Amino acid sequence: MKTLRQAKIGDTVKVVRLHGEGAVKRRIMDMGITRGVQIFVRKVAPLGDPVEINVRGYELSLRKADAEMIEVE
Repeated sequence: MKTLRQAKIGDTVKVVRLHGEGAVKRRIMDMGITRGVQIFVRKVAPLGDPVEINVRGYELSLRKADAEMIEVE
C-alpha cells in the first residue's frame, strides 16, 4: 500500500482508496479527492509537511497526516 505522503515530487498518482472516517474523510472528499482522481505532486516542504498537489485543476496543500490517509497507485 502506497500513500500520497510517499509519492515523490513530480509524480502523478491515482487515488485508490481513502482511509479514515467521519468528518476527516468527508473533508478530504469535499476537497475533490475521491477514488479514481489523478493527483500531481507539486512540492513537499522540507520536513514533509505540508504537501502541495494539483487535483481537478486547482492547487491544494495537505497536512502530512491527511496525505497518509490517501492510498494511491
